Amino acid sequence: MAYAVIRVRGQPDVNKDIRYTMGLLGLTRVNHCVVLPQTSSVDGMLQMVKDYCTWGEIDEETLSAMIKTRGKITGDKDITDDYLKEKTGFGNAGELAKAMIENNYRMRDMEDAKPVFRLHPPIKGYEGNKRAFSNGGALGYRGKEINDLINRML
Repeated sequence: MAYAVIRVRGQPDVNKDIRYTMGLLGLTRVNHCVVLPQTSSVDGMLQMVKDYCTWGEIDEETLSAMIKTRGKITGDKDITDDYLKEKTGFGNAGELAKAMIENNYRMRDMEDAKPVFRLHPPIKGYEGNKRAFSNGGALGYRGKEINDLINRML
């Protein structure tokens, strides 16, 4: 499994330990998304930034759509199927998404690819950026519901 992590809040006075952890995750700005493997170290980092981010298990269709529409390479160019065939050996974005979900490949492994997806703000907004998802807000763990949020942001 793989997590999709989205930064929801961006305050200038974030604790330095939390800011450092978000930098390690690659989440430097609001509405940035990264895809991370589900490991114990990533779980610990997510618990540390739970008041500023939301995450959940991403499915193959959503990740494939995110790679096609918001995936970028150096020079702010889109990731195309031709680029994927040439640089990675995957035929299309669907094959790459499947390998990323099975933790066999990461965006950082791809030459010249940016590991961060810059998403639009969600249509109809966040549910509230000061409460946990379990309490009707947008922060913290949301499970499979992350796919609905990402589709609203594409």
